[in-house]
Amino acid sequence: MAERVLIVDDDTRLSAMLADYLSGNGYTVHTAATTTAGLAELSRLLPDVVILDVMLPDLDGFEACRRMRAVSDVPILMLTAKGEEMDRIIGLELGADDYLPKPFNPRELLARLKAILRRRNGNAGISRILRFGRLEIDPGSRSARIDGRECALTSYQFDLLVALAENAGRTLSREQLMDAVKGEELDAFDRSIDVHISRIRAAIESDPKHPRRIITVRGVGYVFARFQDDMH
Repeated sequence: MAERVLIVDDDTRLSAMLADYLSGNGYTVHTAATTTAGLAELSRLLPDVVILDVMLPDLDGFEACRRMRAVSDVPILMLTAKGEEMDRIIGLELGADDYLPKPFNPRELLARLKAILRRRNGNAGISRILRFGRLEIDPGSRSARIDGRECALTSYQFDLLVALAENAGRTLSREQLMDAVKGEELDAFDRSIDVHISRIRAAIESDPKHPRRIITVRGVGYVFARFQDDMH
């Protein structure tokens, strides 16, 4: 069954071009020109991934992202204005999985979609559960829990958490994390990993401002720390 893509963008010419290109690469594509229409299509279609523009006529893409994330964990790829760093940071903080600045090459967008969907589907057959004290990470069901309570993570953030947890005790650079999660040699926004890590900490740390689980190694990257009570 073809994977379903929902494009939410009021640039009908761009949407039509993307729909034609992605359809030619095996995807089923639906489009919406407003946030309101996009939210309705999200509920109706249950797409596998959403391409969401920041500039929309009714509610902007940030509000659209927030509302989508409140009702669904569908991967979201945001389209941002070229050079607008703050747009990308805000989008990631609101739960977007990736971003792409306009104008863009359709081949890069396709590569990013494939990477997003591969991350989402790649661990479907894995049943091994990673346990670290109160924290339980299940790659098979793509869920993380603290004392049985599910942590709110995007698809990208979950895969970052798995990459760190599978290398517990080992410092990973930002480049190593991006390679492990994206699986594609794509241009990387150098702040994106830091933003995602802050969101993961908010979900799993008792005190995100003073993290004990995901530690910053200044000038190098991050390390997933084991606690003494993890050793069992």
